[in-house]
Amino acid sequence: MDGLKQQREELIELFGVHFENIGHLPPLGSRILATLILDSCSRQYTFEDLVEEMSASKSSISTNLNLLLKMGKITYYTLPCDRKKYYRPSEFSERFDNYLKMIAFEKGIMEKMLDYRSKTVSCQAEKFELEKSKAYKEHILEMEALLNKSIERFKEIEKGQK
Repeated sequence: MDGLKQQREELIELFGVHFENIGHLPPLGSRILATLILDSCSRQYTFEDLVEEMSASKSSISTNLNLLLKMGKITYYTLPCDRKKYYRPSEFSERFDNYLKMIAFEKGIMEKMLDYRSKTVSCQAEKFELEKSKAYKEHILEMEALLNKSIERFKEIEKGQK
């Protein structure tokens, strides 16, 4: 195996493990997403291409493509006079939407917990927990601001591609 091909395979595996652990994707879906991220600029992938590339059954590829589409991780496009779908990763800015949703949900929980803790604090240990909760909420707000800033930057870059 030549050096570039080996490096590509290692990257697909690393991304695959990352998407499994962080994104809770199945192994095959993780590797499909990794392949599309790495190769979508240089190659167009159809369903049949992915069946061949992944050496997996049609039903497994179909199930994982549908999952990735539903999760907003990938999208597809068609070409005039061609009935095939071509798959590519979603725009980087769009893939961050799940993080924003997670942060918004966590922020809501923290607001309710802070309200509850502030009403029930009765000892030094509970005051300590209240302070930790306040610090965590600050962290969430900082992460949200940073994520929004990054998304705006990605949108600017993506606008330049079109």
